Amino acid sequence: MTVLHFSRAILETARTSAVTVVDAARGRLTFERSSQRLDVWSRRLVEQAKITVVPHHAERLETDETFVVMSNHQSLYDVPVLFRVFRDKPLRMIAKRELFRVPLWGRAMREAGFFEIDRSNRERAIEALQSASRDLASGVSIWIAPEGTRSETGALNPFKRGGFRMALETGKRILPVAVDGTRDALVARGFRVTEGAVAHVTICEPVDPADYGFERRDELSDRVRDAIAAYIPEEGGKRLSAD
Repeated sequence: MTVLHFSRAILETARTSAVTVVDAARGRLTFERSSQRLDVWSRRLVEQAKITVVPHHAERLETDETFVVMSNHQSLYDVPVLFRVFRDKPLRMIAKRELFRVPLWGRAMREAGFFEIDRSNRERAIEALQSASRDLASGVSIWIAPEGTRSETGALNPFKRGGFRMALETGKRILPVAVDGTRDALVARGFRVTEGAVAHVTICEPVDPADYGFERRDELSDRVRDAIAAYIPEEGGKRLSAD
């Protein structure tokens, strides 16, 4: 795929964002409508890039339980790929403040129920996590990338603590998710998209933060990181086959 095709992804995102903002301004935007729109948007982006999404252990999503979902972050395509895998489970994302500064897109994310986290401002970061906790209580799983940014090499970056605090405070189990292959479509900070990537998404066993508590939060983080690393080749894990 060429840079022009990446522009198509940007245009598709802008179109979806514009409709979302207009709906919100007219008082017609609902959670269900936003979810349907995210489903269409993610399908179109995945199809444009000709990405094959291969979920593993998707049966772990066949429950009414809401989770704090934690995944590694390889590429911008992690977002549409994960929304394809979670299409039947209500999901919203906690994203870094910089994304909400993007014209139109940032406002659309906010209107659609995404959460802005400002890691330079502890009070505002805590407020964002508290807002996300209310959605967890209402039946919406919250997705956060604990690395905080895309990996330049595919190997895992150090994990930040915010998501683990949210899980401990709400009592919700953490669902580790390993994403492997999206950077074959688009590397971090890249602009050229390669068609035909195979994205493996492994739903790992849930982890109960109650087994650790605040005093063992570092062990909890290591447990989740190890679960994800087992399926990331750059971390010594395995690249799954597409059979």
